[in-house]
Amino acid sequence: MANQDDKFKKVISHAKEYGYVFQSSEIYDGLSAVYDYAQNGVELKKNIRDYWWRAMVQMNDNIVGLDAAIFMHPTTWKASGHVDAFNDPLIDNKDSKKRYRADVLVEDYCLKIEAKIEKEVKKAQKRFGETFDKAEFISTNPRVLGYQEKIDSILSRLGKSLESEDLADVKSLIEELQIVDPLTGSKNWTDVKQFNLMFGTKLGASAESAMDLHLRPETAQGIFVNFLNVQKTGRMKLPFGIAQTGKAFRNEIVARQFIFRMREFEQMEMQFFIKPGTQGEWFKHWKDARMKWHLSLGLGNENYRFHDHEKLAHYADAATDIEFRFPFGFKELEGIHSRTDFDLKAHEEHSGKKLQYFDHAENKSYTPYVLETSIGLDRMFLAVFSNSFVEEELENNTTRTVLRLPAVLAPFKAAVLPLVKKDGLPEIAKQIVDDLKWDFNVAYDEKDAVGRRYRRQDANGTPFCITVDHDTLEDNAVTIRHRDTMEQKRVKIEDLREIIKKEVDVRSWLMKM
Repeated sequence: MANQDDKFKKVISHAKEYGYVFQSSEIYDGLSAVYDYAQNGVELKKNIRDYWWRAMVQMNDNIVGLDAAIFMHPTTWKASGHVDAFNDPLIDNKDSKKRYRADVLVEDYCLKIEAKIEKEVKKAQKRFGETFDKAEFISTNPRVLGYQEKIDSILSRLGKSLESEDLADVKSLIEELQIVDPLTGSKNWTDVKQFNLMFGTKLGASAESAMDLHLRPETAQGIFVNFLNVQKTGRMKLPFGIAQTGKAFRNEIVARQFIFRMREFEQMEMQFFIKPGTQGEWFKHWKDARMKWHLSLGLGNENYRFHDHEKLAHYADAATDIEFRFPFGFKELEGIHSRTDFDLKAHEEHSGKKLQYFDHAENKSYTPYVLETSIGLDRMFLAVFSNSFVEEELENNTTRTVLRLPAVLAPFKAAVLPLVKKDGLPEIAKQIVDDLKWDFNVAYDEKDAVGRRYRRQDANGTPFCITVDHDTLEDNAVTIRHRDTMEQKRVKIEDLREIIKKEVDVRSWLMKM
């Protein structure tokens, strides 16, 4: 775990040093769990959002987009259940005076057991070499099976206790496992209590007439209340989906792990409206489709896994998470939920307005079921960024830091470098930039020796460096260098657009799905 902690610290440091993520209000000593996306971060974030939107909306003729307001009528949150049930189980340590999420303390305890499994696997891998069968070892080794049984037993009990709101048993579990305060090692815990996560605000010109509102804790409700508006104006037939990206706000008491858990974050959600009874096949469809989207980015199949929910929301009939291997372990990246007809029926009941679909084929109205896919954009950013960060040993015994971002997502697709700042080379380089920027985000870099500039662009994740040298004046060609292989090739200036396009074009990446 220590190596992973070190890597995570380097990831956070790199994100600041290269203009990806800054602490919000840093000059005023920052605001806890609130971050700003810097000049490169905003480009990477936009590219991830666009990659999702293209796959979800543009490539599906039965899915359309929406941008609902952050403020919604207060009854919305009563109908959705957020007023009564949007809570986290919190526990305080009496000695350190620190507050923790009780479920996270238990999950972190299980992560430590998972680390022991990883240790056993690595030891066996070393012992057996190429003949090692990881899957067989995990399914037969008594020590590993014991560890896994303990994890399953703990998480199963936690899930049941949370579902039945038996908070006393959650505290008992923490005490039985002898979980200590991470800061002080103290086992002196308070009782577990529920804490509502919604931020309150007011709408109105005066305190007397102001209406109490909440900042939305998720984007999905804006889709549900607009279901009939979109269906009728778009003449949509079931099955169809409505997709939305946007900000959501949760008063996370234990926000942590950099941008993984923040108080202000962005979601990319799609609610797919279907005929009741077809939810099983659509649940499978969206599980497969969403995993294919993730794998198309080439971050490594071994870094993803499904985690089926043992604890289901009262209205759901199936739920799974796509988990990603972050530097701090496997954690939820995307949720796929079969929500039945709970949402539309709840809003129908609280608003007094009919939210049903008239099926012409069956000549009757009914409430559609909903299949949801929901991914955190900030978590996706962290998954891509942390996975791409590599410190690489080179053959000449030097190390280079390289950000192997998927080329389709990289903030800049190419950097154009004049070899020297004279002899007309900067002018040619700037002309290349002016020509390419119609199609790609391109940087111009003339400061320092060319080798140092290569390293800087590697660390910034730029897939290509294009060097203009004195031979360019004669042959109208440049040297193009690939970030990942460091391979250099002489190409004609007029061929640059096609070479770059081949590597960064959304089509070629999404075709892998």
